[in-house]
Amino acid sequence: MRKSSLTLLAVAIGLAASQASAADLPRKAPVYVPPPPPPMTWTGCYIGGNIGAAWGRFELETPFGEDSRSRAGFAGGGQIGCDYQFAGGWVIGVRNMFDWTSNSRERTFVFDGVTGTAELRNRWFDTLTGRVGYSWQPASLLYFQGGAVWSRVEADLLLSTGQAFSASDTKTGWTIGAGYEYRFSPQWSVFVEGNYMNFGTRDGTLVGPTACVAGCPVSFKTTGATALVGVNYRFW
Repeated sequence: MRKSSLTLLAVAIGLAASQASAADLPRKAPVYVPPPPPPMTWTGCYIGGNIGAAWGRFELETPFGEDSRSRAGFAGGGQIGCDYQFAGGWVIGVRNMFDWTSNSRERTFVFDGVTGTAELRNRWFDTLTGRVGYSWQPASLLYFQGGAVWSRVEADLLLSTGQAFSASDTKTGWTIGAGYEYRFSPQWSVFVEGNYMNFGTRDGTLVGPTACVAGCPVSFKTTGATALVGVNYRFW
């Protein structure tokens, strides 16, 4: 009996000693798991540039008839805006875009019995639009937009007899369009879009040699469309 007690005592002392030795050993630090990145959102502001084509339709109305012509030209410029994402994938925003364009049209016609030349030019356009879109996946956004457009429209009408009508005006009109934007990184995105623009009508009076001695009304109307690709840098 005494021998058994001594044996149990020795085992207990050994266990206590081993536990004390294990407690003195350095413990391995837990593996650091970084938190997941925040979900991508369209909320924020951006600045960027664009390039593409612009089509202009110039319409001329006179007492002696009407004429309309379409012409394509270059367009390029920049844009700045802000977006806000809410209710899952819905996005609303506002944007200002300014582009230069080489769109112009020149033609020869007969006016009041004499030859005339008409030249119409669209120098630049500036659009201020609101947009609404939907992002069905974090990096993709389909949007529609509309708002106001300002454009520098110049018109020259010259007769071979020397009479002329000239107008150079910044017209206010409206625009609508749609596009698709893709985020290829948290800060950078590319987009492609198309827009229709209506710059309104410019009226004037042209004095001719025979039937228009007292002056005949003339009217120039300009509409346009653009197809643009661009890149945006996003911040905030």
